[in-house]
Amino acid sequence: MFLSSVGFSIVIMSIWPYLQKIDQTADASFLGWVVASFSLGQMVASPIFGLWSNYRPRKEPLTASIFISVAANCLYAYVHMPAAHNKYYMLIARGLVGFGAGNVAVVRSYIAGATSLQERTSAMANTSTCQALGFILGPVFQTCFALIGEKGVTWDTIKLQINMYTAPVLLGAFLGILNIILILFILREHRVDDLGRQCKSVNFEEENADGSQISEGSIDQVAVVATNILFFVVLFIFALFETILTPLTMDMYAWTQQQAVLYDGIILAALGVEAVVLFMGVKLLSKKISERAILLGGLIIVGVGFFILLPWGNQFPKVQWEDLHNSSIPNTTFGEIITELWNSPREDHNEQPIGCPSEQAWCLYTPVIHLAQFLTAAVLIGIGYPVCNVMSYTLYSKILGPKPQGMYMGWLTASGSGARILGPVFISHVYTYLGPRWAFSLICGIVALTIMLLGLVYKRLIAFSVRYGRIQE
Repeated sequence: MFLSSVGFSIVIMSIWPYLQKIDQTADASFLGWVVASFSLGQMVASPIFGLWSNYRPRKEPLTASIFISVAANCLYAYVHMPAAHNKYYMLIARGLVGFGAGNVAVVRSYIAGATSLQERTSAMANTSTCQALGFILGPVFQTCFALIGEKGVTWDTIKLQINMYTAPVLLGAFLGILNIILILFILREHRVDDLGRQCKSVNFEEENADGSQISEGSIDQVAVVATNILFFVVLFIFALFETILTPLTMDMYAWTQQQAVLYDGIILAALGVEAVVLFMGVKLLSKKISERAILLGGLIIVGVGFFILLPWGNQFPKVQWEDLHNSSIPNTTFGEIITELWNSPREDHNEQPIGCPSEQAWCLYTPVIHLAQFLTAAVLIGIGYPVCNVMSYTLYSKILGPKPQGMYMGWLTASGSGARILGPVFISHVYTYLGPRWAFSLICGIVALTIMLLGLVYKRLIAFSVRYGRIQE
């Protein structure tokens, strides 16, 4: 889990400037596809690795998946080499890294099978803590590597450029090799039932008589589908926030690419620290309040966070190439503005343009999102997301019961990956063409519908053993 989250977050802040550097034809819409390719690979791989883990020792899918991630990170370090179509090589590299990250399904199914109901929430919270630490250290590593600069150093023998964009993925490759060694020499199979009684240490359905009795009963498929939808929305929302963070701050606060990588990396690292604290708190809170209630509270907090992000006021963002008056909108047509900006002389052709791109029409009439407003929303989203995340798959593992969960966990991970595919594509297009007001309003509507869905299935989100009266809730 740690490696998967590091692999995603260690480059998330630098993908956009690196993409612009290696291929001038790449635009914000293609950025959405590059970010989403990670999740597309994970969505395809998760059911495959999950099914594999149901019938074979888990070391096999884990080792194979991590090896793919290592190779993909090495490819990412060389995407600047081809003479053309560099953006597509980056797309392939990120997709393969995501394919390797499909092992999350194997990890979750292992934890579900190795813990009793009483231990489950705490174990899932600990796993999420490792994942959150990955999201913390990923941006931190990226921030530290930003000190190397865009030029960096070149290893001529193997034509490897080590700079602020490639150093993070090379570190990711090293961590992957280390993880393979740990899996081969330390990991062992372990399985218990919902009461914590030891089962055969095999991860497929070949149990003794007691095991067949324990597994007796059908899974509530309505609860399974509903939980998949809830998990999809939770990851969809956070994927939106991660993807739009860099373009939003560059547009609203006229940050340069290097400033955006540095400051946004610090923000995501701070949210990661916040998440770790929350995971520890959830372990204690879940002993007094049901997981369903905690999930509901997390969704409400996320909704409030995005509501706060809605633009308001009379101050407008700085537009690239020319400073427009923030107190009013010029009484000229959009075509005239574009023509004037295009024909206006630049003071320095080598200076990187900053501010809200004039090609985005909404920059001329959408109020700026104040920094305090943005930070407040980020804190609230940082509270709601980790709570909803851990509660979603904790409830899911309890609903499934004692049967091998590899395939089901694969579908859950695939639903989350689907969210990470659609989220970046959705937000990059809506944000580019309609602006933050429309984008964040639509997200608020999605959260409201999700809360309604949770209310409809609230009573069905109970553990398998509780449903059949074997354990009291």
